[in-house]
Amino acid sequence: MTARGRCEGGDVALAAPGRGGAQPGAADSPALDARPGRAGEATALEALRVPDALSARVPAEQRGAGRDDVRLLVSRGRAVAHHAFRELPEQLRAGDVLVVNTSMTLPAAVNGRVGGERVVVHFSTRGADGRWAVELRAPRGAGVTGPRPGGPAGAVVRLPGGRALVLEEPLGPAAGARLWWARAPERVPELLRGYGRPIRYGYTDRDQLLSAYRTVFAVDSPDGSGSAEMPSAARPFTVPLVAELVRRGVLFAPLSLHTGVASAEAHEPPYPERFAVPAATAWLVNAVRAAGSGRVVAVGTTAVRALESAVGEDGVVRPAEGWTDLVVTPRRGVRVVDGLLTGLHEPQASHLLMLEAVAGREALRRGYEAALQERYLWHEFGDVHLILPDEEHNAPDCFSNEW
Repeated sequence: MTARGRCEGGDVALAAPGRGGAQPGAADSPALDARPGRAGEATALEALRVPDALSARVPAEQRGAGRDDVRLLVSRGRAVAHHAFRELPEQLRAGDVLVVNTSMTLPAAVNGRVGGERVVVHFSTRGADGRWAVELRAPRGAGVTGPRPGGPAGAVVRLPGGRALVLEEPLGPAAGARLWWARAPERVPELLRGYGRPIRYGYTDRDQLLSAYRTVFAVDSPDGSGSAEMPSAARPFTVPLVAELVRRGVLFAPLSLHTGVASAEAHEPPYPERFAVPAATAWLVNAVRAAGSGRVVAVGTTAVRALESAVGEDGVVRPAEGWTDLVVTPRRGVRVVDGLLTGLHEPQASHLLMLEAVAGREALRRGYEAALQERYLWHEFGDVHLILPDEEHNAPDCFSNEW
């Protein structure tokens, strides 16, 4: 086990009522009325402000030479270095394992109407009972949307092609909950393919083709499930770069976590999401850790959430699938992940609690201050951040993980 694996604290991953954080083979939709995390949690970067000018407004291939034409901020402990993403192979070594999310991004935004009101439906999560968790958004023009009060129960949302969905109950206890369970028409994947488009946020310049929101690792799911929003940390990877990493002895371990619709305004923790860690991935990660031959580096916060949902208190990863409501915080720490490749997140984003659990508070602060100073680009089309352990000192930064 690496030094990072010894930085564990109390486990504050709260299960939904009657369920554990990982439910292998779960047959029912999770009870999503329990909010993970704690009210009032502050990230280490709460005071930082990211200028609007640092939002990546178009994909990298429309700004430069290709998907991998982004910058790579590298944090090793508290040391910070600046690279191009295509230099990633030089930052890793033979025997390292990159854990990648293979979830396919869906064209999850569909126009609709509630009575005479125009809405945009964001299809978030497919429940095991056939219902979908959806968010209704208000059109704001130029292809972007704004928040809209949820509900009401019983409202009928008219969709293209003569289809409709019926809102049944909120996912949270509050009457204005953002996400609602809805009885959806049959063959929702077909509806999305015919009428959907990628979910887009206001900091981007224009609509993009669905291909711009899919990573090189994405594979189709047999039931048409996928992610409402792109697992964007893997976006800069290209086939030639993957081939070069393999040539150098870097290993790849696939898993899936289907992301739901994030809270664009409130930065709330994620709701429970469907995940699967296959037996081959569990075996590879355990073997590498037991041999001490490499580091386990998750590509994206989704990969961390899935992998950490499949590891026991003994540090052993086991095959698992179902729903996870795990929220990785500094107090919980990480049990199996040594490093993380991720995008740059807004200072209020709950994802930063996970980054702090991996990197430590001071290391994270220094990294983000350097990113601001060097004018890195934020969001899904932006630059990326590689967090690796400080092996020179060979000691975990546990003190900086304390609340």
